[in-house]
Amino acid sequence: MKIGYVRVSTHEQNLDLQKDALAKVGCEEIFEDHISGKNLERPGLQQAFEMVRKGDSLIVWRLDRLGRSLKELIELVNQLDKRQIGLLSICESINTTTSSGKLVFHIFGALAEFERNLIIERTKAGLTAARARGRKGGRPKGLSRQAEATACAAETLYLERKLSVNQIAEKLGVSKRTLYNYLKHRKVNIGSVK
Repeated sequence: MKIGYVRVSTHEQNLDLQKDALAKVGCEEIFEDHISGKNLERPGLQQAFEMVRKGDSLIVWRLDRLGRSLKELIELVNQLDKRQIGLLSICESINTTTSSGKLVFHIFGALAEFERNLIIERTKAGLTAARARGRKGGRPKGLSRQAEATACAAETLYLERKLSVNQIAEKLGVSKRTLYNYLKHRKVNIGSVK
């Protein structure tokens, strides 16, 4: 039996291309996920793994639909192999039911991981170059208008010394740590109020 698995990262993305390709190769059942590949808890993939039996094949459009790292892909293929289930990837023309297919799988997996590592290295190099030119990344420093207003209220309540720190945090709907960060931002000398 041919069991298909398709995945996109968000609900806005479309599964039609993947489903059409799987239907064309004869998948009798297709399971799907609308979730990032980073997330290992994928209900559709779990259902596909429960459905496949000895002698079946799990079919994906591309390997990256199944897993994001070489380690993850190899673990999944080993699980399937132990159960005598093949993996077929349409785009990469991989079929792990054959020796040459297993070899191609490992080569493609290694190349995919190499490409991801190159992207990470390029991104880090670009950030380093930007910093060298004086540009800084990340969130802008400071508080939003709403947070600034809350910090001002926190300062007023704190300096009145009528409420405890816990009571002030509860009244403002912030954590104690956030309250202290607001007070620090407002340059309030944190004293004996607890």
